[in-house]
Amino acid sequence: MTTRFADPQQLVPELGDVSAALFKILGTGVIPRSTVGLVHLRAGQIVSNTYLTVLHTGNLRRAKVSEEKITAVASWKDAPYFSAAERVALELVEAVLTPNPHGERVPDELYARATEHYDAKELATLAMLIGQVNFFIPLALIGRPLPGVAPTQQWRPAEGE
Repeated sequence: MTTRFADPQQLVPELGDVSAALFKILGTGVIPRSTVGLVHLRAGQIVSNTYLTVLHTGNLRRAKVSEEKITAVASWKDAPYFSAAERVALELVEAVLTPNPHGERVPDELYARATEHYDAKELATLAMLIGQVNFFIPLALIGRPLPGVAPTQQWRPAEGE
């Protein structure tokens, strides 16, 4: 298997600025790094993308998140490893990424639970965190980067290189 794209940042240089801005928002510490990683991992699982699940599992391991917690992300609803705030964050990413045939994706009840654990700035940052991973999902699904391969070695050469 090979990646489908040449390096997207070389093809579209503006991607670097957008990516840097998104990572800067997440790097403020408003949302704990472990929660960021859990949300990113769950998003990768939801869209069934091995590259994203391997990437974010590795990020969580480097952040010293327990193996039990990492392993339980896919079944977080009945796992004892998550705080109430982490559970709401995982529920929010699922709500955003999963169609709801019965109404709103993020119903008022879920939003109300989220406000019990996150203030206005934290909740807006959490929404941007979900948006950040969603920004990269098409690159992962369409471009098909290779799991476990360093980003600098990831992409095939551009045509004419």
